[in-house]
Amino acid sequence: MNTSSMAQTGRIEARRAARGSLVEWAARVGFTARGVIYLLVGVLALQIAFGDGERQADRGGALETIADKPFGSVVLWALGIGLVGMALWRLSEALFGAAGPDGRKAGKRLLSAGRFLFYAFVAYSVPSFAVGSGSGGSGSSDKQSKDITARALEWPAGQWLVGAAGVGVAVAGVWIAGRALLRSYHDKLKLYEMSPRVRKLVDVTGVGGGVARGVVFAAAGAFAVRAAVDYEPKKAKGLDDTLRSFADTPLGPWLLVLVAAGLVLFGVFSFAMARWRRV
Repeated sequence: MNTSSMAQTGRIEARRAARGSLVEWAARVGFTARGVIYLLVGVLALQIAFGDGERQADRGGALETIADKPFGSVVLWALGIGLVGMALWRLSEALFGAAGPDGRKAGKRLLSAGRFLFYAFVAYSVPSFAVGSGSGGSGSSDKQSKDITARALEWPAGQWLVGAAGVGVAVAGVWIAGRALLRSYHDKLKLYEMSPRVRKLVDVTGVGGGVARGVVFAAAGAFAVRAAVDYEPKKAKGLDDTLRSFADTPLGPWLLVLVAAGLVLFGVFSFAMARWRRV
């Protein structure tokens, strides 16, 4: 190999290393931002369970909580940057494949593309809220859910579309909970860097948090199916209304306490992912 070829190879490797470092940074700040939001949503849900919840237990309520703190606007912008990082990482997975032997499969890349769109929307909502143009106020997630359902029901075959979407969300919830119980996240973590005690703590947060997150998804999907069957958009529920519905079960507020605590655990688990996730 001549000197020119060696230099070109060196430049290519340098670009790959730089891209890899950027992607890793984006993923880790993204998981940290996700952890903050889930942690706050869980705390807000706990306050509702104990009768002291003045804010909505959703992303809007979490952003309002941050905005009210000293340097809240700075934290909001940092959170927005973190979520942009998460979106860019998912985009890189969709374009170039994810870590692991199956990372380049079409299904994995399509899933990453969907996650990119979701986090891109969430990332956009944070700076919008910070500058006062967002809709993170009272009832935002619930209102959005009902509005979207109402518009969808007006489409041809709207009931079938909303019902199918609800079934999809519910199935996704069961899948999320099931993978958490099976500890499937082990395949994505650098377990060899953890002590036995840390690994146990990560499993507590991963299993408890994943199951709680799955239960919330499954319940929200079930409400969407009910809205479609009854042709009543008001029966669709956003995150806040879904969480509040757990307090209306025979178990009373204690089921909401369990789910809310699980969301707090998922926030902590996201911090663990930021530290030990293989990217």
